[in-house]
Amino acid sequence: MKSGTGPVWDQHSIKAELHRRGMTLTALAESVGMTQNSFSHVWKRTHRRAEAAIAEFLNVPVEQLFPDRYPITKARIFDSKKYGRAEGQKAASASDRAAA
Repeated sequence: MKSGTGPVWDQHSIKAELHRRGMTLTALAESVGMTQNSFSHVWKRTHRRAEAAIAEFLNVPVEQLFPDRYPITKARIFDSKKYGRAEGQKAASASDRAAA
């Protein structure tokens, strides 16, 4: 769980730390008034309230527990002025047109 810059958290180390402190995901979900499913899906999908509850219980910043999900960024929209016009999926690519 340790690396050169500090603890590296993954699903197994988070669950292990919860168990070391006498807590399960189910009990934590019940204690914050959420369903068990909210917590069981947190490993594959973003669920901000569940992530925050886990981080608060462990007293670890949520950014440290889930670094790939934080900080929250805005959706990026394709900029056609910067990157050029995207071709449709059915359009023949340049190499296909050259071969014809």
